[in-house]
Amino acid sequence: MTKSKALKKKIAVIGLGYVGLPLAIAFGERYHALGYDLNKKRIDELKKRYDCNLEISKNNFKKSKFIEFSNKKDDLNNYEVFIITVPTPLKKNKTPDLKSLIHATIIAAKYIKKKSIIIYESTVYPGTTEEICLPLIEKISKLKVNRDFILGYSPERINPGDKVHTLKKITKIVSASNKFGLKEIKRIYQSIIKPKIYSVNSIKIAEAAKIIENTQRDLNIALMNELTEIFDKLEINIYEVLNAAKTKWNFLNFSPGLVGGHCIGVDPYYLTYKAKKIGLNPKIILAGRKVNDGMPEYILERIIKNLKEKKIKFNNLKFLILGATFKENCNDIRNSKSLELCEKISHKFKNVDMFDPYLKGNDFENYKFNLLKKIPNKKYEVVIIAVKHDFFVKMGLKKIQKLLKKNHVLYDVKNLLKKN
Repeated sequence: MTKSKALKKKIAVIGLGYVGLPLAIAFGERYHALGYDLNKKRIDELKKRYDCNLEISKNNFKKSKFIEFSNKKDDLNNYEVFIITVPTPLKKNKTPDLKSLIHATIIAAKYIKKKSIIIYESTVYPGTTEEICLPLIEKISKLKVNRDFILGYSPERINPGDKVHTLKKITKIVSASNKFGLKEIKRIYQSIIKPKIYSVNSIKIAEAAKIIENTQRDLNIALMNELTEIFDKLEINIYEVLNAAKTKWNFLNFSPGLVGGHCIGVDPYYLTYKAKKIGLNPKIILAGRKVNDGMPEYILERIIKNLKEKKIKFNNLKFLILGATFKENCNDIRNSKSLELCEKISHKFKNVDMFDPYLKGNDFENYKFNLLKKIPNKKYEVVIIAVKHDFFVKMGLKKIQKLLKKNHVLYDVKNLLKKN
């Protein structure tokens, strides 16, 4: 049996988080691939074939025969294709923070040569790749786009914790600075992606497509959250309403919840930032953001109201919060509204425990609540199911009820227990 050989292109992925690592691993199955990250600790663990984000298994590492990892810039020197997958978060004032993107661009620009391809996957507002990144590349490299190198954009669609909609199974959008580049980039991605690649006519279209995917979802969830507030006042169960409405064929299946993370809670602000730059004043998008950003405070107010209605005294109240990650079945706490809820409660009440099967104690040394290593053997006045981890689904209502005192408040944020 002959050993398989790597395909000709040498591909470097810059940024090895939830987006970059799966991509580097996939390319490493077929190409000489380099996973580059500034974080030496991250590189050291990846060299030992361990992913602290729990997205890549040992078997995934094993299949990626041609992958290498490095935090040394000079190791990028012999690569032809550079794919940038760094985070694009928000500043405190809710405007785009492009520091990591610009830094990654500067690094890549120093190593690109004639016939290189540089592709961006980081989520940005339309125009970022060509108006901010491209001038930097040309200035540093002394090369000219289309004459010397190809510029591309292919938005990431990774869903952390999702073992069904994985990288290789998701339709990939690709765009490029010219038609030849589009064919090349399409061919590169098609070599690792099963569904047919979807090509678009410009980089701005690809940037815009990604940003509206998350903006649309954000707005739909905001509508559900606002309906929750209305129906709570009317003493109507929101989930019973939704179950009835879903019997119509064209009713969209969304539900209330805490909207955080590095995509849905961030991307709408990127779009509205650009809209304001061109003289527009977006209203609906920002209204949706206001609703979703306000949900932790709303949930806390509801819990306090329920406590008063049940005449539960506030002295020495014990809280247990189940889950603090931004979504189910992952250990990502970036922009987590569940974590924000934990913080709000722990600032108002003293005895607050939190358990999340995906989190470790050293992540929370500076917080006021207590992070538990396992489900406790004691009872609480208030239990909040904040994240729909499979772990909590498997626990079921009976085991969760054992954590509650006789007079209690059980708040199920995502209707995990389906108790209508």
